[in-house]
Amino acid sequence: MSQNPPSRGSLDKPEATKEPRNRRQRQVAVIGGRGVEEGGELWALAEEVGRRLAEAGVTVVCGGGGGVMEAAARGAAEAGGSVIGIVPGESPEDANRYCSQVVATGIGHARNLAVVCSGEAVIAIGGEWGTLSEIGFARTIGHRVVALRSWELNGQEGMRGGPGVVTADTAEAAVTAAVESL
Repeated sequence: MSQNPPSRGSLDKPEATKEPRNRRQRQVAVIGGRGVEEGGELWALAEEVGRRLAEAGVTVVCGGGGGVMEAAARGAAEAGGSVIGIVPGESPEDANRYCSQVVATGIGHARNLAVVCSGEAVIAIGGEWGTLSEIGFARTIGHRVVALRSWELNGQEGMRGGPGVVTADTAEAAVTAAVESL
């Protein structure tokens, strides 16, 4: 007795045994100067950005230190969100207290690349030289950068106007621009 080969549809896995979809939360890196002090304008903006990202279901990635990093982490944590701190040192204890997960790199400033690679978009708030390097890394790998009271970039020829870097005037606008690019 010959059997007909199974139809294409019967080779598919039943619905209940299919592989689960990727459940990873979207991630946005928040970068900025560690010298920003609590109570200042940039601190308040960073804290609001962290809160708004958490409310949007987005994981905050930061350098895990003080200033903008701590403010964004606090905003996200207090809103019930997750925060990944990528610290330059060798100990997870180097991270601010609001980081829910910590990656201790032991690679110093080179961790700036890990921070922006781990975010699918980047929000720069204020910033110093390290922030500028992170903006450069983010654009080199093709990630959108949203600048909120941050560096104004302009270059020659194809770099005129800082391609891929958009400015935002408010925390709400910065988060909207970042989330829309995911």
